Amino acid sequence: MRTFEDKIIREKITSRGGGVEIDLQEFGHNGQMTAYQNYLGGGMLGGIASDCNIDNWKEDDDLVEIAYELRKYFHGVTNPDDSVEGTSFEQNQKLPISAY
Repeated sequence: MRTFEDKIIREKITSRGGGVEIDLQEFGHNGQMTAYQNYLGGGMLGGIASDCNIDNWKEDDDLVEIAYELRKYFHGVTNPDDSVEGTSFEQNQKLPISAY
């Protein structure tokens, strides 16, 4: 699994969601990728999503894998102890990303 701490460009995490953005240069790609989580309302956060500023990034297996690992990293930062929060990464990924 990759490490992301030293590649973070921007990070903002609150009780209402947030996100983390990384530079992909050290992974051999020119661009940035984000993992983010939206507030759904009623104290509930949605699933963690990814996006990238590289065209057709979802067709690149390496970028898809980086996105998955970045979502897991973000979940680990926001839920350091799954047993306390009660939501595993797998459970979180089943939630809607947006309330709209």
